Amino acid sequence: MSTPLPRVGLLGLGIIGSRVAENLRKAGYEVSVWSKTGRDVEGALPSALEVAQATQVIQLFVRDDAALLEAIRAMQSSLKSTHVVMNHATVSKEATLEAARLCASKEAAFLDAPFTGSKMAAQNGKLCYYIGGSTEVLEQVRPVLEASSAKIVHLGAIGDAMVLKIVTNLVTGVTVKALAEAAAITQGEGVPLEALKTALESNANYSTLIGMKLPAIMSGDFEAHFSLINMLKDADFARILAAGSGTKTPALDCTAEAMRAGVSQGFGDLDFSVIGKLG
Repeated sequence: MSTPLPRVGLLGLGIIGSRVAENLRKAGYEVSVWSKTGRDVEGALPSALEVAQATQVIQLFVRDDAALLEAIRAMQSSLKSTHVVMNHATVSKEATLEAARLCASKEAAFLDAPFTGSKMAAQNGKLCYYIGGSTEVLEQVRPVLEASSAKIVHLGAIGDAMVLKIVTNLVTGVTVKALAEAAAITQGEGVPLEALKTALESNANYSTLIGMKLPAIMSGDFEAHFSLINMLKDADFARILAAGSGTKTPALDCTAEAMRAGVSQGFGDLDFSVIGKLG
């Protein structure tokens, strides 16, 4: 007799969370969801507390530190030793450790589980989860994560995965800023951007990221796959980590300020590759 699938709760129905919920349903899971925006969708419950009461595994795709801790505290009275809570939002290391502490106070397990991959990866079940925390707990919930991922990588203790997600996003942001500057110089010299694309495709620095973002810069299509405001949030987390260790980050600093200018100009909800069009 097969073991019944755990009931899964999902908090946060943005670009990623909504697609993860759909993949869980396709995999046969009963999914209860809650969103701060109060979306009327399949499995919606009125509160985070009711999601915790109805489920055993809880996945959080909320926006920031405050939203994460608010959600955990809202669920806390119903959390118990049979729960596993996974935070997938990119938040500060400090908030990650506090969320884990709040869960532990109710004997609930917690995994630090940020993801890499944007809208289409989530839609196609091809995210990569970075995991910080107990390998035993990871194995318990691995099938849940596999419903929306192509890869699951254990990277250390709670907090370690978040640090690594933040610094890998640093590389992403700085790379796209450099790509945007290369495109601007190319255009300024009267060379077609198609020629830049061809040159990069034959260069050792070509990557999946460049292949995704250069066409957006060329076409001006900045439909959000990963928003500018969220990339700025992650850049600021990286700067906080750097300040804590006394590390100087001039490339990150100028990239973050360019993103901040874009947000102040009203571009925060567009894809972060819009940085290529900011003056």
